[in-house]
Amino acid sequence: MRGTAQRSTPWWRPALAGLAAALAAAGAGQLTAALVAPESGPFEVVGQALIDLAPKWAKDAAITLFGTSDKLALLTGIAIVLLLVAAAAGALEARRPPWGRVVFGVLAFVGAVAATTRADSGPLAIVPSAVAGLVGVFALQLIVARLPEASAARSSPPDPSGTESTGPDRRRFLAWLGGTAAVGLLAALGASALQSGRHAVDALRAAVVLPRAAARATVPPGAELKVDGISPLLTPNADFYRIDTALRVPEVDPATWTLRIHGMVDQEVMLTWDEFLALPFSESTTTLACVSNEVGGNLIGNAVWLGTPVRDLLKRAGPSSDADMVLSRSIDGFTAGTPIEALTDPGREAVLAVGMNGEPLPLAHGFPVRMVVPGLFGYVSATKWLTELEVTRFDRVHAYWTDRGWSERGPVKLSSRIDVPRQGQQPSADRVVLAGVAWYQHVGVQAVEVQLDDGPWREAELATAISADTWVQWRYEWTDASPGTHTARVRAVGSDGQVQTAERRPPAPDGSTGLDERAFDVA
Repeated sequence: MRGTAQRSTPWWRPALAGLAAALAAAGAGQLTAALVAPESGPFEVVGQALIDLAPKWAKDAAITLFGTSDKLALLTGIAIVLLLVAAAAGALEARRPPWGRVVFGVLAFVGAVAATTRADSGPLAIVPSAVAGLVGVFALQLIVARLPEASAARSSPPDPSGTESTGPDRRRFLAWLGGTAAVGLLAALGASALQSGRHAVDALRAAVVLPRAAARATVPPGAELKVDGISPLLTPNADFYRIDTALRVPEVDPATWTLRIHGMVDQEVMLTWDEFLALPFSESTTTLACVSNEVGGNLIGNAVWLGTPVRDLLKRAGPSSDADMVLSRSIDGFTAGTPIEALTDPGREAVLAVGMNGEPLPLAHGFPVRMVVPGLFGYVSATKWLTELEVTRFDRVHAYWTDRGWSERGPVKLSSRIDVPRQGQQPSADRVVLAGVAWYQHVGVQAVEVQLDDGPWREAELATAISADTWVQWRYEWTDASPGTHTARVRAVGSDGQVQTAERRPPAPDGSTGLDERAFDVA
């Protein structure tokens, strides 16, 4: 009679059972990860696998839609999908046992496989997903077994004692349902409390004494225009864009960090953290840009980096004359392929950086060591959480993004952006100020021009550039504007005479092109 009663149970009750079991499973998995394998939480490993397996168009769409919140959007999406699957598994378990438990088992297997594929996975990587699967299966079976037997209760005569004589009552079911969900939430809170690694690494970062810079970066007079709303000359660390493939920011203890230089070299070089800090360091100001940046986008920032030249380290290893690429590898397995000439060029400040705007690298921006190379998009040059440099060739090894259809070398395009007037701002006709930034890293910008309402191009005031490796601010004051709606466009002219193209192209495969334009109303 139990199967008949379960078949008559409203669908939402077993669906709630599936959701409660999923919460218990997720909490148990995250708590186990916090205890034995912090890098292998079920959510993180599945999300990271989805990032790695997603086609290029999906990654582009995520960055376009969500920008630097793309990872939060991914985790939210994963949670929604898993909850829907869990609800369906609960309904399936009530009607066709044990298939609901099989669904939970399959999810756990997927998580375990994803955990083992991570470059930073440890020997206990599969344990969190396995525990999550076992808890989910056990919880689902217990709760479904306590579903109220609605039809049986209605068809039986009332019990004089006032209690049902045919199976668990609704109150007991709700108690199991709520208790299981509460246990899952408590486990998740416990996992959060136990994630002390981040706090420990934060403390280690705060204790880092940066090496003294042999040369300090300076800002020349006239480099910063006084325009309200323009991008600051130096981007604060908290505002610096973050686009990478790490769903969970790696937590690297400098005491265990090493840098390995190998491949097509005369001798392999291995450096510890203390040996690395003993190298000569200097400050340099470099603008970094993401290849996914749309025309007028904000995936770009300018900072002062404290670093040691990559060319000196490569010279120590003795790269082969046949090598044309250096594959940099992050501790989480991400790789970037950089032309070796960009790293050995004595006129280019390609560095391994430990400091950013006067402080140790933030965790999200590569602590303890990252690479910074002027003139190249970040996907081929700006590896964070760096641990390895392999001297090799482009025709032998493919990096993470080039394996996914992006170009091999990624030189930054000549670009410019309008920051002012801001969206919704309504300047008065007697004085309309347009302002923004332009960049052409490692070449430099010699002029910026503004076009108003399809009229002639007019030269804007250009600030003094810190160097050819940084963006430069520009400003144009329009003194004869008329009230109404107007459109402004901007273009830059490189120090090599190149004029920014108006041809509109998407970011893939080697960076967007086109002119930034803005419509605004004049009062």
